[in-house]
Amino acid sequence: MSLTQRPDYGAVLSEVREVRRAGIVRLRELSLPVLAGMSAGPGEGAPGEPHFPAIEGLLRSAVSAMGEGTLQEAAAYSLGLARGTRDWPPADRRRRAAQVYGVSVERFRKHQELMVLGQVAEQLVRQAAAAAGPGTPVGQDGAGADPAAGPGRRVARLAPSHRRIPVRAGGREHLLTLHVHAVDLLRDIDVVVSPSNTYFTLPAPYKSSVAASLRRAGAVRDPAGRVVEDRIGDGLRAWTDRFAPRGLPVAPGTVAVTGAGALEGQGIRRIHHAAVAVPRPGTNDYDVQPADVTRAVTRVFALLAEAGDGPPTSVCLPLLGAGRGGIDPAESLAALWAAIEAELARGGRWNIHLLVRRPERALLVEELLGPAAPASAPDRPARNGPPT
Repeated sequence: MSLTQRPDYGAVLSEVREVRRAGIVRLRELSLPVLAGMSAGPGEGAPGEPHFPAIEGLLRSAVSAMGEGTLQEAAAYSLGLARGTRDWPPADRRRRAAQVYGVSVERFRKHQELMVLGQVAEQLVRQAAAAAGPGTPVGQDGAGADPAAGPGRRVARLAPSHRRIPVRAGGREHLLTLHVHAVDLLRDIDVVVSPSNTYFTLPAPYKSSVAASLRRAGAVRDPAGRVVEDRIGDGLRAWTDRFAPRGLPVAPGTVAVTGAGALEGQGIRRIHHAAVAVPRPGTNDYDVQPADVTRAVTRVFALLAEAGDGPPTSVCLPLLGAGRGGIDPAESLAALWAAIEAELARGGRWNIHLLVRRPERALLVEELLGPAAPASAPDRPARNGPPT
């Protein structure tokens, strides 16, 4: 890949994670075609020329550009770029990076590590884009080349927007579907869960959140595109008028059920509004507790079982609380999974769908829910290991 081609974020992140596993001292042994292409400047990268010194320099440049702080420090330890760490075993590098955040090794692996490596990949992509200049084509190391795109132009292969993830619960295998796109593109799913605050106040339809997107997509419009009926908004107001004290919040974890409005034309029957965000007085911020996310999802399944208009078979859940709610996406996923696993273990037969918008969050979901990697050797101090 030349500097006139912009790399694919997912491909870059995959190779950065490979470097983390192997370490800088083993760069010579790794196949890193995307990073090798990114590190080759004009006139460089001749056949047979070692690429690993340039890749190390590329990684150091990206980590240095992240600015001082915990993110940069954890990235340097994770990749073995911190002074004196290039020959540390992966377990020792991970342990030291976890100490930067003051968390256990296991929690760092499940929560912060992918975020840290994702930021390294993001910085690499930005630097490549800056070197390429505006208006250059997207591409990566020749993979997915499109002959119709014209001579010398390469197009990156697009990642699938629908993925199947095998999981195990209740002694049985299950398949979850992961959607990587906007919520208003969903089709033929009986129930879509929408995050809400404890006042069940919907955001303005022009905003970008899941709740705003559903409200916008569920509205009925005239031929000029003007809203004629705010069906989801009207339905939620009718629910609160009936069940909730006027002007007072409901308990976190409460779920309100409305119709899907115009989304019924896409095969969506109902919206379950999950009250997980508690407004913080005097601010525009919210507090979300993972326990409330688990409680809300458990209630969603209970309402599915109680449906009287023909039993639904499918439900789609976003990462509740991981937007304006401010909780870590991995923490949101863990809270969702606690309720999902319990439901599947009890014999629930729902077709469960998860929804994210960003590719790095899709990678996180696949990493945390996918088949477990073989157990590694227990962490042990290296002979010249990290300080305690």
